[in-house]
Amino acid sequence: MAANTFGSILQFTSFGESHGPAIGGVLDGLPPGLIIDYEFIKDQLKRRKPVFKQGGTSRREDDDIVWLSGIVEGKTTGAPLAFMMENKNYQSKDYDELKDVYRPSHADYTYEKKYGIRDYRGGGRSSARETATRVVAGSIAQSVLKTYGIEILSAVTQIGDVKASKSLAGITKDKMYHLKYGFLDDNQIDRIDHLIESLRQDNDTTGGVISCVIRNVPVGLGEPVYHKLHADLASAMMSINAVKGFEYGEGFKSAGQKGSEHNDAFVTKDNRIQTETNRSGGIQGGISNGEEILFQVAFKPVSSIGKKQRTTDKKGEEREIKITGQHDVCVVPRALPVVESMAAMVIADHLLWANVGKIS
Repeated sequence: MAANTFGSILQFTSFGESHGPAIGGVLDGLPPGLIIDYEFIKDQLKRRKPVFKQGGTSRREDDDIVWLSGIVEGKTTGAPLAFMMENKNYQSKDYDELKDVYRPSHADYTYEKKYGIRDYRGGGRSSARETATRVVAGSIAQSVLKTYGIEILSAVTQIGDVKASKSLAGITKDKMYHLKYGFLDDNQIDRIDHLIESLRQDNDTTGGVISCVIRNVPVGLGEPVYHKLHADLASAMMSINAVKGFEYGEGFKSAGQKGSEHNDAFVTKDNRIQTETNRSGGIQGGISNGEEILFQVAFKPVSSIGKKQRTTDKKGEEREIKITGQHDVCVVPRALPVVESMAAMVIADHLLWANVGKIS
């Protein structure tokens, strides 16, 4: 199985399966002398844990990190930074009945046809359990970004058919961390509670949308052809489990606009050239223009549902299954630190690639 490494200069390789003994990763290309913010990493992993008292997975992992290499006295050495986290709270027996059948909208069929074998215990590498390693690596990447004054914030702006009426404009990290379910609009929380409870009782799931802003990005990150900054961000986001859509700036809305409506005029303000509007989402020609980078990520409903579904087994015979196990009604709030982490690795990779400034 190839393609378990992400990035060009800052490279992250993850390993492990959902029901294996451990998951972990190796982060290579970090500059030496970077202070590891252990508390921040713990906080980010905590944000990834289930948020719904009703309708969240019953699986609880401690996510205690064992640091294996690349750190001395709390600072990076420049050597590959390796870590692992034990899997302790998994129940493989929940998947015994699924060994020979293909779950609808899962990776069971494609994995087996591609590799000739699959880990049916929780999906193996296709499980979202793998994203915990991305949060660790991405949290470290955010420490790189802090040395440049770059900040990444995200919030849930849609769960099911409930949409936030607010934008990320002016949101602070403190406010973001106090949003219930990470949802941007406090006035809609009761609707979300009702929706999740209804879905739980009906053994069903739903998806949603995460909006993200990256602030204080310098002008010049990104390459004009095959490593456009927005293309690398799109690739990063589309690699996250259950992601089905990505747009930056005004995205699909721009398809219905006139050029005169969509263009961002350049102006001089505060002794620097900037754009009067930001419909481009902070990226033009594949290169950052110094404005806030804005993008949205759409997540499909969780595929593991408790309803009876039709499928086939390995012999092609029709079967009816009802998936049991530890699953979420809506995974979107838990994906916030994953989105931020992947964005951080993209920006940090481009910063190191461009060699913009140095860490002191």
